[in-house]
Amino acid sequence: MFKRQYILMDIEGTTTSVAFVYDTLFPYFKRQIHDFLRDRASLLLVAEPLRLAQNTIWEESAMTLSLGELADQLVAWTEADRKHPALKAIQGIVWRNGYENGAFRGHVYEEVPPALTRWKAAGLELGIYSSGSVEAQQLLFRYSIFGDLKPCFSNYFDTGVGPKREANSYQNIAKTLQLPPDAILFLSDVVEELNAAATAGMETIQIVRPGTVAGTGHLVAEDFGEIFFST
Repeated sequence: MFKRQYILMDIEGTTTSVAFVYDTLFPYFKRQIHDFLRDRASLLLVAEPLRLAQNTIWEESAMTLSLGELADQLVAWTEADRKHPALKAIQGIVWRNGYENGAFRGHVYEEVPPALTRWKAAGLELGIYSSGSVEAQQLLFRYSIFGDLKPCFSNYFDTGVGPKREANSYQNIAKTLQLPPDAILFLSDVVEELNAAATAGMETIQIVRPGTVAGTGHLVAEDFGEIFFST
């Protein structure tokens, strides 16, 4: 039993199947990105992340790419699951089209919605911290297979606060929430992320779903249904 004010949670492998990301979201992005850039590259919300991506490519290879080559590079970064903020921003925009036209719905494990309801009823605030953009996070929960879960969460954080495997990122989140780190419980399947959160002073639980290897140094739970809090 824990007494905490805030539960911060990862998405991929925690609230949501890893397979949804790799088998649904990534393939959709790779199929759509060339036509998407051809039609929308001039829009400000697309042009700015494209500029950032081009800057990184120049820094790494001293190359200036055409629009088609940029699309190819974004596909390659997606296949490598690169956590580049420009890629994440563009992915979120492309996925929004998919959610809105009904191409797919956001996967959420079945025990997650009742757990969210239970935790909120216990007086806890809930938040998300994922490498995907804030928009991508919100879309997944807004268009989830269980309906609109977006209102369950008070805050959404992406790597704009810092990399997920660095303690300073979790300190930044605590500062934003105006909470001491030890008032926050972080849930993730990734040991390195949990280590960083613990170093920042947060409580941690590793979610060990099928295919996840349990680490040491953190409490573990097979799913959200095992996690209860006192009121």
